[in-house]
Amino acid sequence: MRENAWNTYTDTDTEMMDALITGYKYFLDNGKTERECVKQMIATARSCGYIPLEEVIRTGYMLKPGSKVYAQTKGKAVMFMHIGLLPIEDGMNILGAHIDSPRLDIKQNPLYEDTELAYLDTHYYGGIKKYQWVTLPLALHGTIVKKDGSHVEINIGEEENDPVFGVTDLLVHLSSKQLEKKGSVVIEGENLDILVGSRPLKESDEKDKVKANILQLLKEKYDIEEEDFISGEIEVVPAGKSRDFGLDRSMVMSYGQDDRVCAYTSLMAMLSVEQVNRTSAAIFVDKEEIGSVGASSMGSKFFENTVAEVLNSMGRYTDLSLRRILSRSKMLSSDVSAAFDPAYASVFEKKNSAYFGKGVVFNKYTGARGKSASNDAGAEYVARIRRIMDDHKVAYQMAEMGKVDAGGGNTIAWIPAAYDMDVIDCGVAVLSMHAPWEITSKADIYEAEKCYEAFLETVDWL
Repeated sequence: MRENAWNTYTDTDTEMMDALITGYKYFLDNGKTERECVKQMIATARSCGYIPLEEVIRTGYMLKPGSKVYAQTKGKAVMFMHIGLLPIEDGMNILGAHIDSPRLDIKQNPLYEDTELAYLDTHYYGGIKKYQWVTLPLALHGTIVKKDGSHVEINIGEEENDPVFGVTDLLVHLSSKQLEKKGSVVIEGENLDILVGSRPLKESDEKDKVKANILQLLKEKYDIEEEDFISGEIEVVPAGKSRDFGLDRSMVMSYGQDDRVCAYTSLMAMLSVEQVNRTSAAIFVDKEEIGSVGASSMGSKFFENTVAEVLNSMGRYTDLSLRRILSRSKMLSSDVSAAFDPAYASVFEKKNSAYFGKGVVFNKYTGARGKSASNDAGAEYVARIRRIMDDHKVAYQMAEMGKVDAGGGNTIAWIPAAYDMDVIDCGVAVLSMHAPWEITSKADIYEAEKCYEAFLETVDWL
């Protein structure tokens, strides 16, 4: 087993790690949805000299080595590119992470009243244990687009004086039959409705007076009508800020660390490498948690189209050039892995598990059982990655998700691999993955950022 990275740190390392974690926690607290993440990323990148690709296209500006550009789509995915000194036809070094996380989504016709209690109906998003989402303080984040095209930003439950919301649970005194159910159905998906009010609107002619009061409050604060929910994207997420975890403050507890821990460290690495020889790219996408489908996902043409537009703005676009660049590129699919949890040791295989404090995690393959739906990185690429990590003194470990027949998971890696590029999964180990509150090691976060920087700086892939 590899050495614990904490044992190798100097005072300088600790200071750099603390600075990284401070920024990371701010990013988490202000990026609980994809749209919020994209806004933060673009603002940070612009401060580092990145310009919008659409501006480049509109003005006819010719990109050259040293140019930094970004493109976004639907407000929920963004890609950054830093043009290198070497011909782009040699390929790119690419980091790719997803910025969506498991949650509850408000349905399009959500508001109803039952026995003078007002609720918002939800549909859960991604793989969750439904029973984990009851009796928690929850917040509402999202956007409603009105018929006139104006956007209304919703953020309720994060400030100290904000109200919070929640899903109620059955009291233990009446739970004898409920507790006999399997964990997957202890709480049904259609019962994950959040309680939002109980006060009737006085002197109202409406049948549902509590609902009417909620609608009046929404009208007063946001100038929205009930029908405006139809064109809304409102996410229900755990309320509260990220926190240091443990008496020694060695860990971070927060919502959404899968996969924003890899997204943030990838972005920081991208912005930290001031001069690149080989063109660098970092892409942050939506919809990974539901299979990478949709216009803002890795499965869309957004990635390919952005590279094509950059090539065109360099005066070097041909279909063959695009295909050659993609096939010659190297990528780290920046996604989290499961940390070994001694409380549930039976589903892990100790020799091939990821451990807290041992550094960034590489997964040669993911998938389920017989490597189903997995990208399986080639041995040559893995060997080169090993050398890069050792040369840059990055603490790393190789792992699998768990025991062969225990289950499994997937990432975006198989999608860019279809271009014939080398791709391997690489990220931070997480405890309580997909729970409302997840836990990571600060040391592993620090090593991930170092890993991504080393990867972007690599030129020789032989």
